[in-house]
Amino acid sequence: MAIILNIDSAIETASLCLSQNGVILGFKKNDSIKDHSVWMHSTIQLMLQESGFSIQQLNAVSVTIGPGSYTGLRIGLATAKGLCFALKIPLITINTLEAMADSAIRHFVQTNKALKTPALFCPMIDARRMEVFTALYDIENALIEAPKALILNSTSFEIELENNFIYFFGNGSNKWREHCTHANACFESAPFDASKLMSIAEKCFAAKKFTDLAYSEPLYLKEFYSPSTQTTHP
Repeated sequence: MAIILNIDSAIETASLCLSQNGVILGFKKNDSIKDHSVWMHSTIQLMLQESGFSIQQLNAVSVTIGPGSYTGLRIGLATAKGLCFALKIPLITINTLEAMADSAIRHFVQTNKALKTPALFCPMIDARRMEVFTALYDIENALIEAPKALILNSTSFEIELENNFIYFFGNGSNKWREHCTHANACFESAPFDASKLMSIAEKCFAAKKFTDLAYSEPLYLKEFYSPSTQTTHP
């Protein structure tokens, strides 16, 4: 089975996971968002060394493509593309929200949580002020509502909540929790890091669902706006 390096730097922390056939061979995490770029390359080498593998043994690299932190996404994708290009191995890009939903569903099942039904799962990534990056998935992690940047207000998810219990999680869900009082809204904690990319990455590898290195770019969902420069950056 393939040895895959999984990279996530989409949200606050950055993490790396070396995996094979659903087994974690190595794991590293960095909580200092300001030095992800310096930390990542040296830590990949260290993790491989500690795990008893060489970089030439990698069969693929998976990375969260976004949405998330603009800088974090650039760092993660640049690292993944550089490795794939140098080693001539495939790149697997994974939507951050899809990975968060997959991780949450697995976490709830593994902890024997009695899920209310019918249930939808709503990962939320903080996008400043009352805005979040979000999407909706069902219990099979099938996409129900496409990823988008959403400014939360009193009518957000009004229709969906009438007919479903919705599990909200992620670092953007706290701001929504302060304003949402609907009885069908469930707020949960669901851990997320690079190790949670394993299942999706392995399925993509088996199906040869790879991303073209030349055309891969972060999924920002909205442009970066800088008040100091009055410009937008791709």
